[in-house]
Amino acid sequence: MQAEPLAPKSFRTKLFLSLLAAAFLLLFGACTPSHPQSTFGTAGPVAKMQLDLFVFIFWVAVAVFIIVEGILLYAVIKFRRKPDQGVPKQVHGNTPLEIFWTILPALVLAIIAIPTIRTIYDTAIPPTADAFEVTVVGHQWWWEFKYPSLGVVTANELRIPIGEPIDLTLESNDVIHSFWVPKLAGKTDVIPNNRNKMWFQADIPGTYFGQCAEFCGIAHALMRLSVIAMPPDEFYSWVDTYKQASNQVQTDLAAEGASLFSAKGCNACHTSEGPPIFDQAGPNLTLFGLRTTIGDGKTENNPVNQARWLRNPNDIKPGNRMFETAPYYQSPTGTLTEDEIKALSAYLSNLK
Repeated sequence: MQAEPLAPKSFRTKLFLSLLAAAFLLLFGACTPSHPQSTFGTAGPVAKMQLDLFVFIFWVAVAVFIIVEGILLYAVIKFRRKPDQGVPKQVHGNTPLEIFWTILPALVLAIIAIPTIRTIYDTAIPPTADAFEVTVVGHQWWWEFKYPSLGVVTANELRIPIGEPIDLTLESNDVIHSFWVPKLAGKTDVIPNNRNKMWFQADIPGTYFGQCAEFCGIAHALMRLSVIAMPPDEFYSWVDTYKQASNQVQTDLAAEGASLFSAKGCNACHTSEGPPIFDQAGPNLTLFGLRTTIGDGKTENNPVNQARWLRNPNDIKPGNRMFETAPYYQSPTGTLTEDEIKALSAYLSNLK
């Protein structure tokens, strides 16, 4: 059988250049600062210090790569074997050269170590002793945020005042998680029976997305969070609203939902009127109506999605723990009726 002819050289060259261009487009497309979770678009001093360190080390690595590969290419071309040469002279070691290439990498590592150590110290402790304190508790698969000085407890959405250092204490209620809000700070592990510390600060108002960065079970990919940075007056207005949550005016349908909230046993795992008097299994629902997302941290919080969640939580967040316990607190038939779902949704939407 006759072999297939090889493609023309010009075609192979064009194909190679096209693939190379596509690779560069993918590379640079992955480094866009405008991406919601890009580490290249910083919004606070901690993320900025970490980015500056990354850029410095990157260019040192680029310089090392160019020097090493340049020497390699020079050696390959300069000392390549010629057709008329015999066996080359055998060389076993070169003491001055070996000393040189031992000392030079050590110097490079020392150059990298100095800014690295400085950045580690600068990002380890908040710049002020009276930094705003928040306790972060990782659960399978949601985040709990406690503000000890304010008596506020919320879930999945961390609201903070801009321009203030936020001192975070990280705890886990079950397995290892990792707290990561790329535009504000690098990731820090959240470990059971251990308290880790970190801090960040948001200088620009906005919503910054984060997620668990340590595989923690079936719903790990849906363990998202949002940090909502607000001007101080808006933040403390939100705190005042939180403390008045038990005095909310309700419509008739919302009032019916409030009764169902107790009758169906929802309050066994959740509270909706300020911080609970004991640790509860489910997220705190106080001011739930003001939250932007529901369940997985990306589904919009609205009556339609609330109804989806109440019918079947796994439809939005597969593997969540509510699906395991909710049937025990629903109606005798084992499911909520559509009228009950509408009433509960009205009640939840009214929590604001």
